[in-house]
Amino acid sequence: MSSIKQKRIASEMMRVISNILMEEARDNLLKTITITGCDVAPDLSIAKVYFTSMNEMEHKVLEKEMEEASGYIRTLVAEKMDLRNTPKLKFIYDESIAYGDKIEKIIKEIHEDE
Repeated sequence: MSSIKQKRIASEMMRVISNILMEEARDNLLKTITITGCDVAPDLSIAKVYFTSMNEMEHKVLEKEMEEASGYIRTLVAEKMDLRNTPKLKFIYDESIAYGDKIEKIIKEIHEDE
């Protein structure tokens, strides 16, 4: 069960990381990424950051790119957020949007067949 403090930190971290990717990232691939969620461990040691992208690249490639940039992003998060210890960032590709699109296409096909 997440505490209010964890939820508040996760929400703020999600906002800060989104701004970093949009405004400060030099790599165009990172600018296509959208942060969809964040979960912070109770001891604030790890933050799982969920993301998606409209780019048609393999999601494993995107995860690798995000992991390579995680040190830089973590440094900027530490500067922008007032935390004693900045959590280690673990980026995870969020497949829920792609799954929702797939379900929507199936429903649309069913209605067209009728």
